Amino acid sequence: MNEQETILLESFCSALDLEIVFAGRGRLTLSSYSVTRPGLQLAGYFKYFDATRILVFGNAEYEFLRDLPPETRRERVKQLLSYEEIPCIILSRDLPALHEIIEEARLTGLPILRTDKVTTALMNDLFFYLNKRLAPSTTIHGVLMDVSGVGILLMGHSGVGKSETAMELIKRGHRLVADDSVIIKRVADSLVGSAPELIRYFMELRGIGIINIKNMYGSGSILNEKEIELVMELENWVEGKEYDRLGDGVLYETILGRKVMKHIIPVKPGRNLSIIIEVAARNFRLKSMGYDAAQELISRTIGR
Repeated sequence: MNEQETILLESFCSALDLEIVFAGRGRLTLSSYSVTRPGLQLAGYFKYFDATRILVFGNAEYEFLRDLPPETRRERVKQLLSYEEIPCIILSRDLPALHEIIEEARLTGLPILRTDKVTTALMNDLFFYLNKRLAPSTTIHGVLMDVSGVGILLMGHSGVGKSETAMELIKRGHRLVADDSVIIKRVADSLVGSAPELIRYFMELRGIGIINIKNMYGSGSILNEKEIELVMELENWVEGKEYDRLGDGVLYETILGRKVMKHIIPVKPGRNLSIIIEVAARNFRLKSMGYDAAQELISRTIGR
């Protein structure tokens, strides 16, 4: 997991549909994908308290605070909010912020947010958001496409024809996720790829220049992110090299510790790479459903 990431409060609220009650410092630093409902802390127990987690107040925490004597309530809130590492407080069920919380937050700059969601739904949303946001990541030179629903990462040396192949696939109705630079995050046990914000929807074609795929082919030609299920490495045809002809030789590309099935596709004049990649995507789906053409052919041959 990344050590930490600082984001603007507006971006965080937009992603999770949260209302800003008090903006405070206007940003929050995320370093834990867990969240805390601070019932024990409000009862005065701070041992093992992880102050790097987002605090969520539901009905239980809210009513517990209200039932405390005013002086005790103020003391507990002050002690809780004295931890400067706390990213923010989120109130579920449209609960109002108690004035003690507002007063202490003003002193520390701690953002206070609110949502009408029930507490369980809010915590689920936070779990998925934080796991995705803080997932281990890397950037790879390549092109990521959604081909017939399969996320295919095209790799290979510069000039081998990745972007031109992607362009042909787009013309055939498939979708571009990223060209040239692919940001890959490991979310749970999946690898999810996307484009850097600055170059999203753009593609470079040698001899033509920079084009905007979304503007040229419409919103149906692009996708913001896609799980990477198959890697296809394009390489110039090497005479005398043995290439897989049956599909029984399984290769893998390891990305962020996760193995992804890989094909090495030789490139030479006359080969229609876009059709080959379409076939690879459909064959991958068939194999995922348990059908293997190579194994069936071998079985028929042995069975004679």
